Amino acid sequence: MKKIIFMLINMNVGGTEKALLNLISELDQDDYEVTILMLERYGDFLPYIPKHVQVEYVNDYQNIKQEYENPPKEVVSSYLKKGKVLQAISLLSIYLLSKIKKDRRPFLNYLLRNEPVREKSYDIAVAYAGPMDLISNFVLTKINAKKKIQWIHFDVTKIGFNAAVESKLYEKFNRIYTVSIEGREKLTKMIPRITGKTEVFRNVISPEMIIKQAKEGVGFTDQYEGIRILTVGRLTGEKGQDLAIKALRLLVDNGYLVRWYCLGEGNSRGKYESLVKQNGLEDHFVFLGSNPNPYPYMDQCDIYVQPSRHEGFCITLAEAKCLRKPIVTTNFTGAKEQIRDQETGLIVDVCDVQIFKAIRTLIKTPHLGKTFSTNINNDFIDNEEPMKHLI
Repeated sequence: MKKIIFMLINMNVGGTEKALLNLISELDQDDYEVTILMLERYGDFLPYIPKHVQVEYVNDYQNIKQEYENPPKEVVSSYLKKGKVLQAISLLSIYLLSKIKKDRRPFLNYLLRNEPVREKSYDIAVAYAGPMDLISNFVLTKINAKKKIQWIHFDVTKIGFNAAVESKLYEKFNRIYTVSIEGREKLTKMIPRITGKTEVFRNVISPEMIIKQAKEGVGFTDQYEGIRILTVGRLTGEKGQDLAIKALRLLVDNGYLVRWYCLGEGNSRGKYESLVKQNGLEDHFVFLGSNPNPYPYMDQCDIYVQPSRHEGFCITLAEAKCLRKPIVTTNFTGAKEQIRDQETGLIVDVCDVQIFKAIRTLIKTPHLGKTFSTNINNDFIDNEEPMKHLI
C-alpha cells in the first residue's frame, strides 16, 4: 500500500481544498493510505474529509504564524516591548541574512526550528497549497518521502511570486504540477531551469457527484421571478465580485429584471457590502454566505458568471460547465482551456462593462445560451490520465 501525504493550510471552502477532496476520492483506499497535514484546524470542508483519511496538524503553527505573516519590523518591535530581546535579535538577524542571500530558506528553517522531522515515511509527499513557501519548505525538510511534489494552483504572475527566491525551493522537488497549460507556461518563463520537471495536472472534478449533489440541496428560496445570475468564490479582490456589482448596476440601469447572487465568504465582504449600498443594489445583489454544496444554486441559476481577475484553474467554472449553464467568464489564466468563446460560453476582458455586455447578449438571445449548453462537453476532464502521473 502506497503512503501519500498532502499538506495545505486548512480546509476552508475554496477551489484548492475542493480539488484535493476530489483528488482523494479518486484514490482507491485499498491501495493508498492517505494523510492530510494542515497548518490550521479550520474549515467548513473538514466534515467532508473521508473517514479513511488520516488528518494531522502542525501543532506549533499558531506560534509560527505571527512571525511568518506579519512584517519582521512589527514582530521585532512587539518582542522588544514584551522584553523578549533575544527573540527579537534572533528573528531580525535571520531575516536580514535571508534578505542578503536572497534565499528565504534560512528564515523558513528558523520559523520551523521547533518542529521535528515527522517520524513516518511516505512514498509521496505533496506541498499541495502552492505557492506557499512555508509549506514547500516543510515538505522538503520535515517529511521523509521517496518522492516530493510541489503543486501550483495560482497564476504566479499575479500573486507577488518571487522567482529568484522560490526557485531555490522548487529545484529540490521531484515534480512540479500546475493546474493549467497557461499556468505552466507562466511558471517556466519565470523559472526556466525547472521546465523539465513541470507538468500540467488539472484539478479533478466529478461530474456525477456534482449532478447528484445539485439535486440534494435546496438552493434558492426567495421565489424570485426574474433572471438569476450566480457567482461562486471567496470574497476577495482576485475573484472580482466588485466587477460583478458594477456590471449589475449597468444591467439594472438598462431595465433588465435580474438578481445577482454571490456564494462565498472572505475578507472583502464589508467592502463589497458598502459598494452594493453605494450603488443602491440592496434588492438586486444577494450575499448567500459560504456553503460547501453550491451545486443546487448552480443548477437553478439562469446564467453563471466568473468575474475573476486571476485564477490557476477555476474549479467553479468547471463545475458550472458540468451543469450545462450559460457561462460568462473573464479571460484569466486557464479560462480558454475550459471555455471555447462563442461556442460553450463567452470570454471577456476583466472589465465590468464587458461583463455587462456579455450578460446582456445572453439575455437578449436566450437561444445562444441553449446552444452553449448543447455544445458543452467534459472532454477536458480526464481523471484517469493525470492520476497515473501522481501514483
